Amino acid sequence: MQLRQFLVGIAGAAALPLAAHAQRPSRPTIGVLVLNNQEPFCSELQAGLRGHGYVEGQNVAFDFRFADGSHDRLRDFAAELVRQRVDIIVAHFTPAATEAKKATSDIPIVMAWAGDPVGTGLISTLARPG
Repeated sequence: MQLRQFLVGIAGAAALPLAAHAQRPSRPTIGVLVLNNQEPFCSELQAGLRGHGYVEGQNVAFDFRFADGSHDRLRDFAAELVRQRVDIIVAHFTPAATEAKKATSDIPIVMAWAGDPVGTGLISTLARPG
């Protein structure tokens, strides 16, 4: 009898992450990683997505991280976005894209104003960025 209760308890504990994942909000979260405080960029990003039907609070959420010029903070913020399991990371400028790439190989990264992505090693080719 105790073995049965133990196995039921283990099965229930194993199912908890699945239940938590199933209850995750259906709206995607966009993590935005910015080297400096670029409010115009963030406003334009939101406005552009709104023009395509993505409205914050309705069908999309944003998680903005501003590193105030600190590369160390970029690294920490990139790791935080990965831990929070955002659905996509928008990286503003090459240092932000570099730190996002170091932090994850699972979450898609969109580079905004990232210079030469092939030359900096962010991607291998333009045809197949990865």
